[in-house]
Amino acid sequence: MMKLFSANKIANIAFKNHIIRSATAENMADDFGRPNKELIKKYELLAKGNIGGIITGNIAITQSAKPMKEPHILVLDSDDKIPYFQALTQHIHSLNTPIIAQLTHCGGQGERDDAIAPSKVSDYKAREMSEEEIFQVIDDFAQAILRAKKSGFDGVQLHCSHGFLLSAFFSPRTNKRKDQWGGDTINRTRIALHIIQKARDLVGDFPILAKINGYETLKGGIDLKEGVRVAKKLKEYGFDGIEVSNGMLKAGMATVRGNVPSEILLALDPKFAKIPRFLKPFLARVVKFFIPQPKPTQNFNLSSAKMIKDHIKIPVIVVGGITDLKDMQEIIDNNMADFISLARPLIIEPNFVKKLQEGRAERSRCIQCNFCVIGSLYEPLKCYYGKIPKDL
Repeated sequence: MMKLFSANKIANIAFKNHIIRSATAENMADDFGRPNKELIKKYELLAKGNIGGIITGNIAITQSAKPMKEPHILVLDSDDKIPYFQALTQHIHSLNTPIIAQLTHCGGQGERDDAIAPSKVSDYKAREMSEEEIFQVIDDFAQAILRAKKSGFDGVQLHCSHGFLLSAFFSPRTNKRKDQWGGDTINRTRIALHIIQKARDLVGDFPILAKINGYETLKGGIDLKEGVRVAKKLKEYGFDGIEVSNGMLKAGMATVRGNVPSEILLALDPKFAKIPRFLKPFLARVVKFFIPQPKPTQNFNLSSAKMIKDHIKIPVIVVGGITDLKDMQEIIDNNMADFISLARPLIIEPNFVKKLQEGRAERSRCIQCNFCVIGSLYEPLKCYYGKIPKDL
């Protein structure tokens, strides 16, 4: 049996293989932020497709932590939601699959009137947080971690990448503070230290992972060396594993490489509803010229993940344009990372891992059209395969 398909662990979480479903915004919660039956079914398909483990789509820690454009994301802000999440975790566990809750705060990227951020910067519209608000967010994360444990999740992952609030604290581009929460790596990651310290008092050795930017493509952001320094601090603080990604909203297609999905944006965003349909294909081509499109489009976080793995002794997960079986084998066989995580390949093929195991596939069918990335802001997550639905 290939090492890729053998069992592996992070802390006390036993994974069926070395392939994990990476967090993917599903927009499939009810009006109160509770998982609906369709979401449970989506996770069921992943489990039946032999995924090693599942990381949920982003779960906001409070109502104000939700992005405005994602009204139907999960929220774990009160104990009365625990039974609904228990129904989810119990079902996935019945399919012999671990499930980890990704906990998030949108920060300045949420396009909210009440948006908060470490600093007031030009990348987004948000006001600088007071120290009192920082401590409130720390408590909100700790309480959400406790609720996740009570809900039956096998662990949590703090979303510290992609420009979300914790990511914005970590990055020197978006954190310009002059107090104990800004400056060097220790200060910029201090919020993570306080969160995990408070959480450990509540949940003991319950697994806590982090998703970070191994680098950022924008000027003044995290470079490869700083990505390693951040990972080393998180390991020192007691995090159990690191998933390595990159990017933020301002960086365009840095996080999900490939096509700029301007076509689906023009079709779904209400701001463009009055534009005549025949004009939209032309406008879509124009928009693409103004959105950063970094290269390469395959395995684009692998170098940073390998650098981080060389410096820390906790499991490292790599995500980002990994679609080919040979690449996956090479990554695991050569210890470039401990796990591979997939997002878009599992949207089009929830049974992708099973197909790889059975020799029915060697590469994902995903064409990186990225319509799913924009589509999930407005409707439940699905694969569009580069086509605008006729009803739009």
